[in-house]
Formats: sequence, structure tokens, C-alpha cells
Amino acid sequence: MNLAARKIRLIMELRRAGIVDTEVMSAIELTPREDFVLETFRDRAYDNTALPIDDGQTISQPYVVACMTEALLDGFEGEKVLEIGTGCGYQTAVL
Repeated sequence: MNLAARKIRLIMELRRAGIVDTEVMSAIELTPREDFVLETFRDRAYDNTALPIDDGQTISQPYVVACMTEALLDGFEGEKVLEIGTGCGYQTAVL
């Protein structure tokens, strides 16, 4: 399965898991998670799982990123967000 098909599978999985905000879903879909993972794990970039990145850290599971982003948007429209300690920057890119 190629990355595009894996991304579609992930989007469908997030919807089934209860992520409903269209802006969050669009941000997840448009953010190339494969750019934030190690080359070794590129083929797993759209698995709904945390993956290792440099320095013993992990990139967060897409569901967690979507859930946190959706919760942040609920009632905070127009507010600014300061993201600290983003690791590889995936959460920041989604925001």
C-alpha cells in the first residue's frame, strides 16, 4: 500500500475514532507526516501509532495529535497557542 492509500486509511480511522472537526481532519490530511519521521519508518508514517524519532523521542500517534488539536479548538477560536517541546514539529505543523 502506498503512502496516499495509507493516509486515506488513517483519515478514515480517525473519523471512526470520533475526530469530527473538519479543520482538524484537513490539517492532518494536508500535513505530510512522512516528512517528520525517520527514513526507516517512512512507510509507517500513516500508521496510527507513535514512531521513534531522534534522541530517544517519539512522534505522537496521529489520533493523539488530532484529539489534542480538536480539544484546543473547542472554545478557543481566534486564540494564540504557544507549543513548547514539539519534538519533531508535527504537532506544530498541524496547528
